Amino acid sequence: MSTASEGRQARIIDELRVFIKKVMSDPTIAVKSVEIARKYRDQPNADELIAREISANTNVRIPENWSEADKMFLEILHEVLDDEEALY
Repeated sequence: MSTASEGRQARIIDELRVFIKKVMSDPTIAVKSVEIARKYRDQPNADELIAREISANTNVRIPENWSEADKMFLEILHEVLDDEEALY
């Protein structure tokens, strides 16, 4: 693995660690994030709308230029909704 790739992975891991700490310190973040994702799921530019509202309503900040960790978080939200939908 190249040094650049290792550095990128380390950065993603660090971002995810910070995010996990936020979620563990405020358990409402996960619930709010899923509710927001559910609200915008079928809209054009859903990820952008979800990111903005999560940033506005929680202590999670998703900047305009998404990092790999931000993208991963949005993908996971969609997976949670897919799993939720599959149950019904």
